[in-house]
Amino acid sequence: MSDRKIPDESLRPALEALSERDPDMAKAFKKCGLPPVRSQEPGFDGLIRMIISQQVSVQSARAILARLLGEVGDITPENILALDDDGMKAAGLSRPKQRYARGLASDVLEGRLNLDQLPDLSDEEVTEHLIQVKGIGRWTCEVYLLFALHRQDVMPAADLALQEGMKLLKGLEDRPDPKEMYVLSESWRPFRSAAARFLWHYYHHTGIA
Repeated sequence: MSDRKIPDESLRPALEALSERDPDMAKAFKKCGLPPVRSQEPGFDGLIRMIISQQVSVQSARAILARLLGEVGDITPENILALDDDGMKAAGLSRPKQRYARGLASDVLEGRLNLDQLPDLSDEEVTEHLIQVKGIGRWTCEVYLLFALHRQDVMPAADLALQEGMKLLKGLEDRPDPKEMYVLSESWRPFRSAAARFLWHYYHHTGIA
């Protein structure tokens, strides 16, 4: 990921447009400012990093990634398949994530998954192609679309931090579920990626996270 302390000026036009149509967004944007720069390189390495990040804290994911890099050097399909169970365990990968990482590596090497074609596909086509891989669900697809492919209208609605951010932004009593997140964010089209980036930022800015 890029330096998270640098404000991402590329988001300003979208967030200013959202602020004009959504008073809650305008108030929060005035308070918190721009989210920091954040991106992920596309390809196998990026997807492995996203699998590592599933259902663990940011700090845990970083620690696991550091240990995995210590084991394999570069994160390539070949290096992942060459890493034995002890090496995977030493890196901190759970058994399911070990299977997911190896399955993804096999899918890439055996041609079932073509990551090079993803930039040329629509958002839904990218999701359909990736979701066939065991261990990659809609959240991972949406995060890949957002941070690796830099698509402009993506809302990872199953993300708990985003749900908490939406709850805070809209003053809701309960955290919205994914279906409610899609409904609540519908008026933010075609800038839902910028809105999602801001919700993460807003959630962490509150000091709750």
